[in-house]
Amino acid sequence: MSAPVTAAAGRTAARGRRELAYAVLLCLAGAGLAAWAVTRAWSVELTARGALPPGQRARTGADLLPWVSALAYVGLAGGGAVLATRGRLRRLLGAVLTGVGLAVAVGGGVGLAEAGVSRHWPALVLVGGLGLAAGGAFTASRGDGWPAMGARYERRSGPAAAGADRPAVERGTRDAWDALDRGEDPTVS
Repeated sequence: MSAPVTAAAGRTAARGRRELAYAVLLCLAGAGLAAWAVTRAWSVELTARGALPPGQRARTGADLLPWVSALAYVGLAGGGAVLATRGRLRRLLGAVLTGVGLAVAVGGGVGLAEAGVSRHWPALVLVGGLGLAAGGAFTASRGDGWPAMGARYERRSGPAAAGADRPAVERGTRDAWDALDRGEDPTVS
């Protein structure tokens, strides 16, 4: 009787991991695309220099709209933070990422409306911002059911840490290896 329940729980857990991966990849890809496209030359200004050839000065999207690159980097950090959060905090982070993605998309729209600016780089910023917003919205709507980082990343307390006064070798192989990783002698308590 427990086999079908376990199989259903396994499918649900696999779907949650898959959705988490999609949301993180969507956030990171959107923010990364926007961060890259905002650093490209959006316009070139020519200045007359008398008998010399005119001088050229390329202006990037970050020169024209510096807040867009800052928000794109916030989106990259937030996309990674989706992995480290859980529950309500993850849903709140998803809402924040949605707002950040929409603001980045607005920056791409402002770039498209500027005179003398090439259209493809601001369009990529717009697409990246919408991708970030979509990943954030997906996280905000479904993120509380997704798996969190494993318990090995959390501090032990209570009954799990009851045998902490014994040498790591007596507590188990994993504790001995963890002690070696920390640079401690596993044979000494």
